Amino acid sequence: MNAGEPILEARGLVKRYGHVVALNGSDFELYAGEILAVIGDNGAGKSTLIKALSGALQPDEGEIRLAGEHVHFRTPLDARRAGIETVYQDLAVSPALDIAANIFLGRELRRAGPLGRVLRLLDKRAMRREATRQFAELKIGVPSITQAVENLSGGQRQGVAVARAAAWGRRVVIMDEPTAALGVKETGQVLDLVRRVRERGLPVVLISHDMPHVFELADRIQIMRLGRRVAVVTPQSHTMSEAVAIMTGATRGDLEQPAATPTPTDETEPG
Repeated sequence: MNAGEPILEARGLVKRYGHVVALNGSDFELYAGEILAVIGDNGAGKSTLIKALSGALQPDEGEIRLAGEHVHFRTPLDARRAGIETVYQDLAVSPALDIAANIFLGRELRRAGPLGRVLRLLDKRAMRREATRQFAELKIGVPSITQAVENLSGGQRQGVAVARAAAWGRRVVIMDEPTAALGVKETGQVLDLVRRVRERGLPVVLISHDMPHVFELADRIQIMRLGRRVAVVTPQSHTMSEAVAIMTGATRGDLEQPAATPTPTDETEPG
């Protein structure tokens, strides 16, 4: 992983709800080709930060940059148009529709010619063909692409949400607690999906309370407390116990020095 300009960056984000300060000058950087985990206790500001980055809310102060350019997302649709896709904890899928229809939800393909332009008929064959390709690339196993989502397991439903994000995310994929309420086997499948999304070239922001999963997946870990970023660590530089100590405020000093930008790995060093 090479250091360089962040793909997604935030500086000094502030969000207030009356007298409650949810974000208190928080910073953020996501680099190409990495999985960045964001962790923090309840009320630390991680959900508010992610909502600001995905357009679900507008910060009161601060700025957000995408590929070095200042952006101002008024709605999640603005973020999606900019190439940022979010997989929410509640999945946001339509259970009664089939898998392909969920992949193209809100972005349906119409048939060519008058059938699509005038009669507005959908090109279901093309959507199913593309959905099948996406599922094959991500190695998501489902009985049939025409199956209704309500008949899928929890892990398969999460797979539909992840596949939709991977299909449309051009810059960044954000995953909010993607393994919540899943069994052990399904959780393992979703963790593999996160890796495959990164392997396709999309950097991933992962919000999770599950520390073993965070340390298994993440290249860097941003630790939030009281609406601010207090440290950026790596699984190589800190243990889980140390990260939890920073997160809860039990440890201060050297452990809270933010880590530098990603350094090249042995595989990327010349020679």
